[in-house]
Amino acid sequence: MSNAQNTVQIIEKGGVVPVVRLPDLAGAAELAQALLDGGVTAVELTMTSPGALEALSLLRERVPAFAQGTAALGMGSVLNRNMAAAAIARGAQFVVAPTLDLPTVAYCAGLKVPVMPGAFTPSEVQNAWQAGAAVVKVFPATKLGPGYFTDILAPLPHLKLMPTGGVGLDNAGEFVRAGAVAVGVGSALVRKDWIADGSWQAVTEQARRFVSAVREARAEK
Repeated sequence: MSNAQNTVQIIEKGGVVPVVRLPDLAGAAELAQALLDGGVTAVELTMTSPGALEALSLLRERVPAFAQGTAALGMGSVLNRNMAAAAIARGAQFVVAPTLDLPTVAYCAGLKVPVMPGAFTPSEVQNAWQAGAAVVKVFPATKLGPGYFTDILAPLPHLKLMPTGGVGLDNAGEFVRAGAVAVGVGSALVRKDWIADGSWQAVTEQARRFVSAVREARAEK
């Protein structure tokens, strides 16, 4: 099994990818550990957060699970090849984008780094997959709903899809039952007030709820 395949399996294991988009990543290590304690197996920082590249290196050093290979650390909001290169150089194990930039997909795939480009239409999703996407991020998923996943996977069952944008505890399981391999979750899990207060136990408990919702949905399929 390749490193890329192993990373994708790690991400799929927990089935929840927290999207960490905060104005200050000073508590990034504590936040990441709190998420992992809740059963999450992947964490996505974002290029839109100040100090995101530095935080990648910090988390690889301070959070044992990332160094040991039991959890995956990635970078999101990657818009082009240069941003992807910078993230990978700092230790990103997977790359996520809100849009489909084919050169970026090809670059990451060439380095055997799993890439999850954003796509919205069936054609975009298929083009992303053919270009080398490990998983296609359907964004913004809130505008489409779980039924869209059922519809698109009927003629395209080979795809691996992950909804992001508007995913909460009320619909995470529905997306998984509709065929999603994982769900990307932002403010419904990484709440700014909890981060500001250092309420790490609250983060862990919420992560546990999301992971349980995914696990239960998989059992029902």
